Amino acid sequence: MATELQTRYVFTITARIAEVTSAGDIGAGVRRIVPIVGGEVRGETVNGKVLPFGADFQIIRPSELIELEAKYAFETDDGAVVYVENKGIRFGPVELLEKLKRGEPVDPKLIYFRTVPRFETGAEKYRWLMQHIFIASAARHADRVVIDVHQVL
Repeated sequence: MATELQTRYVFTITARIAEVTSAGDIGAGVRRIVPIVGGEVRGETVNGKVLPFGADFQIIRPSELIELEAKYAFETDDGAVVYVENKGIRFGPVELLEKLKRGEPVDPKLIYFRTVPRFETGAEKYRWLMQHIFIASAARHADRVVIDVHQVL
């Protein structure tokens, strides 16, 4: 039998976002682009700032299931740049998702929002980010997304 999976919290990414741009209904759903304009990374061993470029490329399916693919980077306090690709889904009751779209507050516990972040960096100190699998639980707010990243042990 394989080893039982466990996780360990490593850091939180708070990505500040700008106004959403929609490319409209592409047949399989509505394509949206959400610019990432800054933010911060805070944890026990990784701290820094989210760089002011990148975006979350979303498709809102007819069932209101939202597929997300964010691409951005952060710079650690000691100068390392870490590229992030974060894929996931967000789903919940339609009326709550509509409130989120309007920028209204919604209790994050009522929305299923999970992602699988992947990291790339040339900085030796942070190579471990490329050598492990991570999962995350996230919450969408009007001006930011808060992502709690956990390492799969």
